[in-house]
Amino acid sequence: MSPKRADNGAPKHLKPATRRWWESVTVEFQLEEHHRRLLTAACEAWDRAQEAREAIAAEGLTFEDRFGQVRAHPAVAIERDSKSLFSRLLRELALDNEGPTEQYSRPPRGR
Repeated sequence: MSPKRADNGAPKHLKPATRRWWESVTVEFQLEEHHRRLLTAACEAWDRAQEAREAIAAEGLTFEDRFGQVRAHPAVAIERDSKSLFSRLLRELALDNEGPTEQYSRPPRGR
């Protein structure tokens, strides 16, 4: 079952700026369904990283636990992991390269 999509084809659950980016990528490149799924996963990871960043900004980078020990906010790990996943998915889609390489081939550009 595919996620619900907005009129432009981008999944509705993505943040507006992320939906615009999803659409710009799908216009620029001819993506097969599995590429679209990877792109959607990358967008979800980006949105999750931004949500974590907002939580850190609002609540602080650290907190004191019940023993008075300073601990990293749980959102720090969420942000780190989400950004890592986002970058891996971009590499998988070969969207982080200037041009195709011998090892990876980028989906062809759209018209």
